[in-house]
Amino acid sequence: QVQLVESGGGLVQAGGSLRLSCAASGSIFHINAMGWYRQAPGKQRDLVARITSGGSANYADSVKGRFTITRDNAKNTVYLQMNSLKPEDTAVYYCNAQIVPITPGPIDVWGQGTQVTVSS
Repeated sequence: QVQLVESGGGLVQAGGSLRLSCAASGSIFHINAMGWYRQAPGKQRDLVARITSGGSANYADSVKGRFTITRDNAKNTVYLQMNSLKPEDTAVYYCNAQIVPITPGPIDVWGQGTQVTVSS
């Protein structure tokens, strides 16, 4: 019914930039928070950035000053602009959204993930 699709991952040299996008589709009444998480091999999935429906954002300490999360509510899309990338940013980046569907009950939805690899 509801799905998230990430895009924009790829291979970039240290110091470079990438812009990730995540679009939600389906029978959506509205979306509360949207966020980006990442998981490196052998590591747990950690929050990178999160943004509320009103545009208030918070970030992991490791990405503050380098990453910016934004959203377009009309398009049900969230973006993550990643600048000054470091090798330690290498991970699969997952989109998450707290969605209130047209059908009863809020749901927490995950995208399939997009790989970000930063070479050094």
